[in-house]
Amino acid sequence: MSEKFYIVPQAQHDALVSAAYQHRGYTEEEASQAARFSAHASHHGIRTHNAIKALHLDHLFGSATGGCTPAVEIEKLPCRFEASEIWNANKKLGQATAYEAIDRACELADKYGIGQVSVDNAFHYLWGGGYVMEAAKRGYIAYTNCTAALAEVVPFMGKFPTLGTNPHSWGFPTTDAVGFPVVIDWATSVIAMGRVQQFQREGTALPPNAAVDADGQPTTDPNAVNALVPFGAHKGYGLSLINEIVGAFIGGSLPTLRSREIPAGEKRTPAFYFQVIHPDAINGGAFAQGRDQAGNVKAVIEDILGHGNENCLLPGQLEARWAERVVKAGGLLFSEAEIKAFNEIAEECGAPQWDLASFKVE
Repeated sequence: MSEKFYIVPQAQHDALVSAAYQHRGYTEEEASQAARFSAHASHHGIRTHNAIKALHLDHLFGSATGGCTPAVEIEKLPCRFEASEIWNANKKLGQATAYEAIDRACELADKYGIGQVSVDNAFHYLWGGGYVMEAAKRGYIAYTNCTAALAEVVPFMGKFPTLGTNPHSWGFPTTDAVGFPVVIDWATSVIAMGRVQQFQREGTALPPNAAVDADGQPTTDPNAVNALVPFGAHKGYGLSLINEIVGAFIGGSLPTLRSREIPAGEKRTPAFYFQVIHPDAINGGAFAQGRDQAGNVKAVIEDILGHGNENCLLPGQLEARWAERVVKAGGLLFSEAEIKAFNEIAEECGAPQWDLASFKVE
């Protein structure tokens, strides 16, 4: 039996999310960016990184604990490279910082063909795929990675969690070719911790070999999870390590100190990296059969999905399908458990409760 979803008008969702962030001391603009991001995630079916996850993360590691500071300004540091910018976020809200960074990287790419922004002293931006998706919809190739808010992944052949879930996110402007941007976005653990939290809410077992308990033994019980494991053994481990090393070059903190109590003189913050490429900057022009760049991209994808592979999915396709479902429904889709979680948020900030009976069912 398929899960039942309730249709929540986006304006109602955004009003609650904005109120919750302002209740915690964030500015109206920061709260608006948080609501924008949360709606974008929910619009595309990203249930592991919606407003529930965002506010939970803020409660655990953000404004409640000094890991994120409302109403601060980003400091843009000197850099001798014209297509690069280096930012000190001063622990500003991650979503607001990331939106500004991806926009700036696009501006740099318009001028130089490629643009990059590195961000130190950041607070987690949640779903990296959302930022590269927006850039891809505007015609750019975009990439981002970040170090996670918490070390909760055990390295390959290790026993103690010293890595974050450390996602990588790529977005490609393929809407003309396939109807949506190809967005390749993944945590480097088998599953994200947000998925564990979703499964806790929904009472669902984890997939095998995705997590370990306090004794280091594999578990499928979401309530017994102590740490996650990398996907693909040494391959996922290597991809996770990339983020930690890039973060180290930027100025990021030791993984086991992030979001925790730290010794004097140390840091506890994640780091971000954004890169945007203008397609014209890599256009060789010598495409087979007289194709242009867009036609060549389409031909390559069609070849990959041909030869009996027609039923294969492209990365970003499930998100595109969910977005179509949301548009057809006329509102964001949430389960009963998620509505309950939103009402806990409403109670915290003194906002009106959501009446389950008032929502249409998809």
